[in-house]
Amino acid sequence: MAPSAPRTRAAAALRMKQIALNNQSRTIRRLRAQLATERRGLATERRGLAAIKKELEDTQVALEASHKVIVGLTEIGLSMSKKMEKMKAKKQQVKASHVVCHQKFQARIQEAKDSMQAQHLIIEALIEEKDSLLQTIQGLQEANDAPAPFDDEWEEEPEEHPDEEEIEDITLGEGEIYDE
Repeated sequence: MAPSAPRTRAAAALRMKQIALNNQSRTIRRLRAQLATERRGLATERRGLAAIKKELEDTQVALEASHKVIVGLTEIGLSMSKKMEKMKAKKQQVKASHVVCHQKFQARIQEAKDSMQAQHLIIEALIEEKDSLLQTIQGLQEANDAPAPFDDEWEEEPEEHPDEEEIEDITLGEGEIYDE
């Protein structure tokens, strides 16, 4: 059994080397397959990263556009705010002007009332003076035994007190400009 033992050992060693080579080949194939899978994964990852990069670029463009819109809206808002302030100031001026006009109008109405009252007093005084003159004329005519020239023709005019149209005070609240 001696001569077969070295052959057996050599064959066993050879067999072991063959098994080791086969194992290494399988390991290499497996590693190549893993490498190919990882390459495909990396390619997929690169495509994914490229897609993410594209999305980020699109998002950046959208953000820049949104920023421009926001800036534009802010400018519009500021412009409208300024216009509203001007409108408020103008509205206050109109209200003040309205109050002044109303006060002037009320003063004119009062002046007209006072003037009418003064004219009424003058008319009453003239009527009293006329009556006094008529009585004096009649007294003189009676003293001179002259006929009264006004007896047939003269008619006493009734006192004029027509329903005086009163000019009513317009309260400050009427005709006001109302806020909407």
